[in-house]
Amino acid sequence: MSPSHPTRAALPPPPATPRWRRALAPATAAAVALGVLGLAAAPAAAEAGARARPADAVQTALEGLVGTGGFPGTLASTRDRGGRVRDYTAGVADLATRAKVPRNGKVRIGSTTKTFLATLVLQLAGEGKIDLDAPVETYLPGLIRANGNDGRRFTVRQALQHTAGLPDYEHDLLGSWPSWTQARHRYFEPRDVLDVGLARQPAFAPGTGWAYSNTGYIALGLLVQKITGRPLGEEITNRIITPLRLRDTYWPGVGEQNIRGPHPKGYRAKTNEPGAELAEVTQLDPSWAWAAGQMISTPRDVNRFLGALLDGRLLKPDLLQQMKQTVAAPGFPKGWSYGLGLMKIELSCGGHAWAHGGDISGYEVRNGATEDGRAATIAVTAMPYTKPAADQVNAALDTALCAQR
Repeated sequence: MSPSHPTRAALPPPPATPRWRRALAPATAAAVALGVLGLAAAPAAAEAGARARPADAVQTALEGLVGTGGFPGTLASTRDRGGRVRDYTAGVADLATRAKVPRNGKVRIGSTTKTFLATLVLQLAGEGKIDLDAPVETYLPGLIRANGNDGRRFTVRQALQHTAGLPDYEHDLLGSWPSWTQARHRYFEPRDVLDVGLARQPAFAPGTGWAYSNTGYIALGLLVQKITGRPLGEEITNRIITPLRLRDTYWPGVGEQNIRGPHPKGYRAKTNEPGAELAEVTQLDPSWAWAAGQMISTPRDVNRFLGALLDGRLLKPDLLQQMKQTVAAPGFPKGWSYGLGLMKIELSCGGHAWAHGGDISGYEVRNGATEDGRAATIAVTAMPYTKPAADQVNAALDTALCAQR
């Protein structure tokens, strides 16, 4: 996602999402500004594995993100198999004042929101309120019927896994405004966001392909509200955030544009060119991302959430296994695949992690947790608009996870 006030002139509409980012779709995320999750494979340096990694490998990786990566600031938290937590920062929280990045500061997590929503949908399935293999039409009768998109033809499971064929809405929604400033501060109703997505033809027939779709997650958010009779943010709070004591995680209220508590400012490049001038875009209305990427959290809380998910504290064993049943995700690094709101990523040191990154204007988040108890979340305070910078963030996550071995 993207938005905030520019420090000088109003920013132009967001540039067309680069092909490499669309393909890899986090995060925004589509992967979009709202949630692009894995981008390209980690550089060869990361592939050397954990054997010779120094104790300060994570700090070195973060310093590199600020130096060669060009990000204003970055923050991270790691947890090893013994449960020991360590926080890291590099760069500055504010380019104007040069204030330090707060340890474990709050950031917009973009499409990492999708894993919270997917967990909620699976909880409702465990309670017999949702059949994952029923058509979405069963729960939202008549809602998805436009331009070949038909809720009778794809299932809840396919919407969760991005195999429903629904087109993505992000560029059409935000690119239709005269300036990014106007779009950034506008409130959007979820139904209006869905309608923008449905204005395009399906990407493919349901079940015949894979394409990252924020539109599908907007539909899932509406489905949850229809079934529970309660606001989506309230359900996520009561079922996940509060039970796990994620004290620094929250669903922004209607019209809420600021970030509560200590946080680094977020920035957005004015163009897709390397070294482009940055504009501060911390303040924004995240309603255009809603169920696909609205939440705010901290690196520690994201690690805690992923750890609880893998430990079986949120889902019944059979549902967690279904969440982890993945399909190929074209455009992602070799060996990466997508489950039900959860990504399986290979690590250079062997094995894999479960993850879901997120992108939204001002911030990019990459995270992962392993079944042996390791976890890492890294946030940078600008979305990378070049593939090398995106690769460097992924490599830093790989370093952080492998360093915990």
